[in-house]
Amino acid sequence: MEPVPFSFDQPLFLIGTLPVTAGHLVTTAALLVVLFSAIMVRRARSARATGREEQMSALIAAQTEMQGRIAAMTEVLGARQAELNQSLSQRIDGMTHRIGASISEQTKATHENLRRLQERLAVIDNAQNNIQSLAKDMAGLQSILANKQTRGAFGQSRMEAIVADGLPMGAFAFQATLSNGARPDCTIRMPNGQPPLVIDAKFPLEAWNSMRDAASAERRQQAAQAFRRDMEVHIRDIAGKYLLPGETQDTAFLFVPSESIFAEIHEHFEAVVQKAHRQRIVIVSPSLLLLSIQVIQAILKDARMREQAHLIQSEVVRLMEDLSRLDERVRKLQGHFAMTQKDVEDILISSGKLTRRGAKIEALELQAEADPRQGEKPGDGSGRPMDGRMGQLKLRVVDED
Repeated sequence: MEPVPFSFDQPLFLIGTLPVTAGHLVTTAALLVVLFSAIMVRRARSARATGREEQMSALIAAQTEMQGRIAAMTEVLGARQAELNQSLSQRIDGMTHRIGASISEQTKATHENLRRLQERLAVIDNAQNNIQSLAKDMAGLQSILANKQTRGAFGQSRMEAIVADGLPMGAFAFQATLSNGARPDCTIRMPNGQPPLVIDAKFPLEAWNSMRDAASAERRQQAAQAFRRDMEVHIRDIAGKYLLPGETQDTAFLFVPSESIFAEIHEHFEAVVQKAHRQRIVIVSPSLLLLSIQVIQAILKDARMREQAHLIQSEVVRLMEDLSRLDERVRKLQGHFAMTQKDVEDILISSGKLTRRGAKIEALELQAEADPRQGEKPGDGSGRPMDGRMGQLKLRVVDED
């Protein structure tokens, strides 16, 4: 069979009555491709347009949401700004009030300090006036000490003040008369019926002032000899007039109204001090007299305590009796408490038993047991006995103490 020659002008097949050639097919295919490309381009453009519209809508929505948020933030910032302004105003007002109050307090404190300063200045002025008046009084005191009688009264007044401040009333006497007619400056009553102690306040101050005011060593030596002689004479007078056996103590006090004079005597006139000791005369200054008065006060207090010792002993005996009765009553009360505690323990034991029995009754065991000696009886076909006996109830109670 010979091949048929092919040509584009020849029809390949017939569609109906229309002849179709290869050229027609190519043209049709090209048109279809162009048409499909146009359709795809149109679809792509419509898709782009739709995307742009969606993007535009999203942008508009985002812009609207952003505007809403900006408005909300604006409102919040405005509220915060108002609160901040109000808080700042309150703080400024409070600070202004505190500053005003502090200034007022500082002003009051300043006025108070100025007032106190004025008061202190007034006190200082009064003190200065007192110092001036004291200088005048010292001048008057110097003139008083120049007189022997007034000087003796001054020394005696100091001694009387020390004795009156340190001892109770009735324990001393001023200017008391002895059996020989002598009148010492002070007598102090001693406890336990002992004779009183004599104190002399007359001191030879003329010779002391002469020795102190001496212009030369020779005059000073002469004044020292005169002072030593006056002291020895005064010590002999005290020993002769005031040391009476059985009526006064065998020791007497010679009161010196100045600590400096007392120190000078013990430093430069040791022989006078030793002679006074041999004569049983003790030279005392105001501080030593005060110490001696305190010792005597303690002795008097101890004597009064001893006088009241029998009363104290009787009170102690009564106190011991009261303590014995208290101990007996406490022991009885302890026995009552012990009995009460035992009763409570018994009650607790009984309540425990009742509790356990109640628990066992609550846990009763119900058992349905058949009688093993009986056989099976005819029933109704269900396997149950017909005599009505369903089981037995067993109650087990164990009594435990």
